[in-house]
Amino acid sequence: MKPNKLALALAGLLLTPVAAAVAQTPPPASPDTTGQQPPDQEQAQQLQAVTVTGSALPRVDVETPSPVTVITAAQIERSGLKTVNDVVRAISADNSGSIPTAFTAGFAAGSAGVALRGLTVNSTLVLIDGRRSANYPLADDGQRTFVDLNTIPVNAIERIDVLKDGASSLYGADAIAGVVNIILKHDYHGLQATADIGTSQRGGGTTRRATLLFGGGDLAKDGWNAYGSIEAQDDNRIWAHDRGYPYNSTDLSRIGGSNTTNGQPGFNAGSIYGMVRPAVPGPNGPGGMQTGTAVDGSLWQPLRACGPETTPVTNDLGSGCEQNFTNQYIDLQPKEKRLGAYGRLTVKVGDTSEAYVSASVYSNKTEVAGGPPQIRSGTPVNTRSIVLPATLPDGSDNPNNPFAQPALITYAFGGIRGGAKQDNNNTRLVGGIHGTMGEWNYDSALVFNHNELTVDNYGFLNYNKLVQVVNDGSYNFIDPSQNSPQLLAELAPVLHKKSTTDLQSIDFHVSRALMDLPGGSLGFATGVDVRHEEQKDPDLNPGLQAQGLGVAHTFGKRTVSGAYVELDAPFLESLEVDASGRFDHYSDFGNNFSPKIGFKWKPVESLAVRGTWSKGFRAPSFAENGSSESEGFATYTVPDDYAAAHGNNAYVRPYGLAYDTIGNPDIKPERSKSWTFGLVYQPIDQLSASLDYYDIKKTGVIGQQDTQAVLDAYFAGQPLPANSAVIPDVPDPQNPTLLPKPVVVMAPYVNQNSLETKGIDFDLIGNFDLGDSAKLRSEFNATRIFEWNLTLQDGTEQRFVGTHGPYALSSGAGTPRDRASWSNSFNFGKATVTGTFYYTSAISMTAPDNGEGCISVDDNGDPFPPSCHVASFTTFDLTGSYDFTDHFALTASILNAFNRDAPFDPSNYAGNNYNPTWAQTGMVGRFYTLGLKYTM
Repeated sequence: MKPNKLALALAGLLLTPVAAAVAQTPPPASPDTTGQQPPDQEQAQQLQAVTVTGSALPRVDVETPSPVTVITAAQIERSGLKTVNDVVRAISADNSGSIPTAFTAGFAAGSAGVALRGLTVNSTLVLIDGRRSANYPLADDGQRTFVDLNTIPVNAIERIDVLKDGASSLYGADAIAGVVNIILKHDYHGLQATADIGTSQRGGGTTRRATLLFGGGDLAKDGWNAYGSIEAQDDNRIWAHDRGYPYNSTDLSRIGGSNTTNGQPGFNAGSIYGMVRPAVPGPNGPGGMQTGTAVDGSLWQPLRACGPETTPVTNDLGSGCEQNFTNQYIDLQPKEKRLGAYGRLTVKVGDTSEAYVSASVYSNKTEVAGGPPQIRSGTPVNTRSIVLPATLPDGSDNPNNPFAQPALITYAFGGIRGGAKQDNNNTRLVGGIHGTMGEWNYDSALVFNHNELTVDNYGFLNYNKLVQVVNDGSYNFIDPSQNSPQLLAELAPVLHKKSTTDLQSIDFHVSRALMDLPGGSLGFATGVDVRHEEQKDPDLNPGLQAQGLGVAHTFGKRTVSGAYVELDAPFLESLEVDASGRFDHYSDFGNNFSPKIGFKWKPVESLAVRGTWSKGFRAPSFAENGSSESEGFATYTVPDDYAAAHGNNAYVRPYGLAYDTIGNPDIKPERSKSWTFGLVYQPIDQLSASLDYYDIKKTGVIGQQDTQAVLDAYFAGQPLPANSAVIPDVPDPQNPTLLPKPVVVMAPYVNQNSLETKGIDFDLIGNFDLGDSAKLRSEFNATRIFEWNLTLQDGTEQRFVGTHGPYALSSGAGTPRDRASWSNSFNFGKATVTGTFYYTSAISMTAPDNGEGCISVDDNGDPFPPSCHVASFTTFDLTGSYDFTDHFALTASILNAFNRDAPFDPSNYAGNNYNPTWAQTGMVGRFYTLGLKYTM
């Protein structure tokens, strides 16, 4: 049977009721791998007190006043997703600012982060077993800190709790949008080994994965348990040339768009065959790196004959060799290797306590391929008017210059490959003790966490060496094969740095029942914790010697101490009120108090009404208030009147504008107020549903001083705002007397804006016995964002829902209004089959923070495509397993079973004509995986 027919046939078995593969609030009993438990197990679990994320009090009823979604290990296995990154970012509440590993050009390349409620990664707190972890050593866009999901062991996960509510009253900073708490197994006995291999039908991306989980000792009988987990995964890259148009090209002219392929006359980006044009030298000298202006009436011409992989082109500015660098050099998915080990030893201490020690070591390596460097660059030294001298220092003719006068040159160094390697190593050690002492429950732990990231970047030209080889003719532009490896290595040396983050913490928590109330016992919990955080992220480009790369360094350290109190009062059997508050002291900015109150009311047994109100805060990152500076780039479109003055020529087409931001030691925390209101309805034991509304208001939002105000003043010829600056480009060669366009905007971090986001979450779960040993677990979850509005300091309101904004904060990924998933898992005898739909709604190619109108335009400045719209994206995953014996099982999956293409999106700068944040699977295409599982 052909792959398409096989996928459709298997999918036909699953297109029945609704559900969602991951991230749902379960019914009172946690499901096993079949999705349903025998009545005696359900009753036992209903009577067992557990601690749910969002509360420090053990409870029998797992439905709290706050909405909590639980993803079990069984759900993860059924989904076919193999990494914590894939599982967590599939949650429908993950939205704007989420970081995919596929964003290889980002500041935090090689990492992955979750952004609940679309409030970017720095407003979602990620915990492991309820305790903090060290952040990724590189901040997103040089500002936003987060925990890298790629360094968390998935093989040892018991469950993942997703608290979709503010939680600073218990956990402190950063829990504004919610908390993702990864709960690892408490103990394990036995052995489980898996081996998987998978590949894409379209080619590339082959993955190999192996895991081993083993343990022994019975806590109840032997008084100890020890287990270990090992996992390894190797993912091949996907090259752009492995994919069809338009993922493999920047020439959109065949479908009505612009052609930004290298080697076109008039563009800064040249081909490996180069172009030259007679020039008049600038005022500082006759050649070399001095600025030059094209001779009136002169035309560009190839430096040498066009060769393979190029197409001769001619326009009104001359001739050149058009070259598709995307197809030749770029990857759409990086090469990635993961290797991790986790172990835990637990021993009983007396009859009522347990002591444990756990350790994990995880390595995540990514390799990104890039194109060759260009001789023309806008930063840190503007070489876009680079000039070849007519003669060399010894007076001889310059063999690289075909003219008898200086010449402008556009050229790509084909012998120098671009790219980067990131090697992130995370080491975590935890030791603790918990148990009961009289009427008190207690829990204490000590955490040591070290994150070390080694970065190597390739393909950035050294400015001084570039000046030398251009002036003395030592680089052969006519026959690049004559250039020695030593010369190329000196011209573009490897840029290397090592960045680290560290976290050490100690905490002590207690809880107990204080007194009886009409609805039960009054619960009391309190705790204290102290932690030290440190970040050392040196500059990759010290001295600004590398062309095309700005600055980015962060150094900081602080000590944080906090204490919290929580009371849970069941005033009636049908009414519960929970109140908590936390005080934090930061050594760098001072104090903060965060309160929260919530209620749950059950007017009837099948219906619960719940709600919360809370205050939260996000502590400034070291990038924002430490010794820091960062320069990022975003696609920028100049004002219409400015473009018109330049005749809408190539000089004013959309380009990469650098935003240079400096840390501010006087910055204050961001503060939030949030509330939720929801319903939980369970009319029968087999079916439950929840609907929750949320509203989050954040003030003192930290961001770069209003760069639009800086740009407006620059274009208007007015004084720039305080502490800001603009670095201009060289003048337009066709209009040298006009104001140059900006290439760098410099401004500090400030507390300047406020934002509000509102939306709803809907979850539906069903467990059904179909007879003849057949069972169905059906899950559906969806999130709709009603509003995501940013209010600027001048009162201007920017509305981002359904657009590509906030453009810089979301890496151009945007804020889709709706995300949803729908899953059905059938279990019949020895076989289990699961089908899951994932949906992301359409977005417009506009962004209020990136100017007016459509971000993507054609050569005439009209929206491209004319709809200025990115289509919605729906994919279907099919997974299954079959138990041949009690020990051996076969697993298989077809991800993106219908082979859906990623929607066309030329306005996203994280991917080539598609949006990798929401549609990476559409670029990958149909992906087959086959595996074996051994259990004993």
